[in-house]
Amino acid sequence: MPISESQRQAVRKYNEKAYDRIELKVPKGKKAELQAHAESRGESLNGFVNRAIVEAVERDCGGFQRQKRERTV
Repeated sequence: MPISESQRQAVRKYNEKAYDRIELKVPKGKKAELQAHAESRGESLNGFVNRAIVEAVERDCGGFQRQKRERTV
C-alpha cells in the first residue's frame, strides 16, 4: 500500500524536528564497501555510521555529554 502524501509530510516534519542531517562524502566505490560491511553486520548504512561515530567518541574522550531535553507543555 503506497504512503499517502499527508503521511509523507508528517514523517518529513517529524524527521526535521527530531534529527540533524550530516552530509558525508566518501571516495567513489567506498559507499558500496561500507554498505556491504553494514549489511554483513545486520545494520543499515546509517546505523553503522552512527555506531562508528559513537564508538570513536567513547574511545577518544569517554562518550557524549548527556543533553537535557527541553520539555514542552
